Amino acid sequence: MNVTIARHGKCAALSALCLAAMLCVSSATEVARAATIASWTFETSAPATAGPFSPEVGSGSALGSHAGSTVYSAPAGNSSVHSFSSTAWSVGDYYQFKVSTTGFAQVQLSWDQASSNTGPRDFVLQYSTNGTTFTPFGSPFAVLTNGAPNTPWTSVSGTPNPAYTITENLSSLTALTNAATVYFRITDNSTVSANGGAVGSGGTDRVDNFTVTATGVPEPGSIVLAVMGASGLFMAFRRRGR
Repeated sequence: MNVTIARHGKCAALSALCLAAMLCVSSATEVARAATIASWTFETSAPATAGPFSPEVGSGSALGSHAGSTVYSAPAGNSSVHSFSSTAWSVGDYYQFKVSTTGFAQVQLSWDQASSNTGPRDFVLQYSTNGTTFTPFGSPFAVLTNGAPNTPWTSVSGTPNPAYTITENLSSLTALTNAATVYFRITDNSTVSANGGAVGSGGTDRVDNFTVTATGVPEPGSIVLAVMGASGLFMAFRRRGR
């Protein structure tokens, strides 16, 4: 009977050891949670030029690029005072956002976007790690008209209208993991306007709340130390069991 009790005691101790080991490794990977790398609300920058503009949260830069002469402005955002808006859209014109993903993986994007009736309707998301070669991600997408039959953007602070929100999960792109610099472009992809006609020179497109999130990558050393700690607990248990 004493032997049975002893065995039960060792099993309980081993179970506790396994739990402690798992906690060691878990604590080392605790940093692997989604974090905001950068977020542009344009409330501070209130764009009146092509930029670049720093994000309100995190670090990076944003800018606009048009082949022709354009007017940049900061009209009402998606339930906020400002957004980033521009006229004179042609195929290939874009908004660009640059960040660093050093120490991060599994990148995800979210932003609000809308066009006036004669602003561009069709866009494509592109990414790059060198600022020169850009690769399309996913399929081209259409943005909503900022007005009837949709609820227009307003400067009244409140909850953004989710109908204008676009999200992209880029976690499958390992090239964006732990990269010193990553560029994202929202690029005009056609001459069709938001109302189905032709893009006009005075037509506008605006973007707001552009946010880059990613998952922290644990330092290799922290995992090694956690495993070493778990191994030490196991060896200590073996010595006590002798």
